[in-house]
This record gives sequence, C-alpha cells and structure tokens, in this order.
Amino acid sequence: MRKANTSRLHDRLHRRLLALLPWLLLAQATLAAPPRTPARPAPAPPAAPAPAATTENDADADAKPRPWPLPPDRATPLPARRPDEARLRELQADPAFQYEEASVDEMSLWDRFWSWVGRLLERLLSTHSGRLTWQYGWYAAIVAALVFAVLKFLQVDLTGAFGRRRRTGLAYDVLAEDIHGVDFPARLAEAEAAGNFRLAVRLGYLEALKHLSDQGRLRWEPDKTNHAYLLELPAGPLREAFRMATRQFEYVWYGELPLTAAQYAPVRAAQRAVRTAADSSAKPTIA
Repeated sequence: MRKANTSRLHDRLHRRLLALLPWLLLAQATLAAPPRTPARPAPAPPAAPAPAATTENDADADAKPRPWPLPPDRATPLPARRPDEARLRELQADPAFQYEEASVDEMSLWDRFWSWVGRLLERLLSTHSGRLTWQYGWYAAIVAALVFAVLKFLQVDLTGAFGRRRRTGLAYDVLAEDIHGVDFPARLAEAEAAGNFRLAVRLGYLEALKHLSDQGRLRWEPDKTNHAYLLELPAGPLREAFRMATRQFEYVWYGELPLTAAQYAPVRAAQRAVRTAADSSAKPTIA
C-alpha cells in the first residue's frame, strides 16, 4: 500500500516538471539575447541650392566689354615738390635724428702684436695636435725651469755644455780670493810672459781695487759687485777712470774675449789711469 502511494507521487512530480520545462527554456533564451535598440531613421539628403536668379542688369554687365587701362602719361611734366624749409631745419636739429658713428681708434703696434699673438694661439688651440703641443710644451718649460734652478743652486757650470771654452783658472780661488794676499806684480808678469792677456786684465783690475781699498776710498768685499764699488766713489776723474776700467774688464773677462798684445796695451793703460787718478786726488776715508 505504502509503495503504491510513493509511485503515484513520483508520477505526478514527473508530469509537472515536464510541463514547466518549455517555460524554463524560453526564459533562459530571453535572458541570453542582447537588448534591442530602436532603429534610427536615415537622414534626409541636403537639398540642392536653388540657382540664383539672374537680373537684367547682371546680364547687361556680362554682355558689355570691360574697359582697358590707359597708358601712363609721361609727356606732362610734374611739378617739383620741395619740403618745408622750417620743418626741414626742425628735423635736422632734432637729436633723435642725429646718427653719428662712433670713431674707432687705430690700434697701436703693441696692440697689433698682441692681437696677432691671440690669433696665432687661437689657430693653434683649435686643432687636437695644437692643444697637445701647448699642454706638453708647458710641462717641458716647467721641468726645464726646475732643472735650471737646481743646477744654479748647486753652482754647476753649464758653459761647457754649449761649446764654450773653460775659463783660465787663477793661481788662487776666485770665489774666496783675498786681494790683500796676492802678489799682483809677480802674477801680472807671469800672465803677460805666458801671453794670457785675458788673465792679465783680471789681475790688473783686482790690483786697482786693492789700491783703492788701501787708500780707504772703497770697502772691498768678495761678494760685492763692480757696480757697487763704482757707487762708493765720488763723482770726478777717479770715478770716470774706474768706470772705463770696469767696462773693459767685464767685456774681456765675462765675455771671454781673447786679446792680443796690441789690444791688451790700452786696457792696461786704463787700469794704470785709475791708480794715477787715485794718487792725484784727495784721500777721503770711508766709515
């Protein structure tokens, strides 16, 4: 009994589901379809413009021929136009119309030289090789200056490196010589007998310095310059004689000038003139 009721209940449910199935399918198709948009009406084509109505005047204007331009009249002379004199003077006096060019001063020779140097450096530094040459040239100059300073500090004689002859040595140390301890007559006789007239000029000049120092006319010092000795002498014949002897000595000794016997004679005479002028003048004493 219970089984029969259950089978009837199942049959009823089955029939109801079959009846609802078409409605479920229709609802699903409705939800899945895209919404429809209303169709817009197509725009109407623009109307063609109506042809302009031609008037009788327009038709007559098109029918009439256009006039040709007349040639210019070159035969009739035109009256000359002259500006107002008062207005012209007013404009000439107006500072706003005074156009004056600034005068450029001419460059001097010195300015032209430096301008030429500037252009030369500009052309040199405009190339790669020129810049390298300038850079390493400065380095070489700095190194050369440092080497020269060191050699001068060490008192290295560089005259032999340039092919100059070595100076003839004295029988005593030149840097630490004491003119009061030298027998100048004997040394002069030896130098003149050997034909070393350049050395004889040196000895004669030192002999003149010793004579002036013994008379108290100057103060002899090993490191003092010849010009300093000259300034210690008062103006007069003695100073001029010593100036001439100093000039000849520096020219022969420091210029390394070889002398002959004929050239040595006037130089020796100028040195003796210093001794003569000193003996003939008053003997001042220096402090």
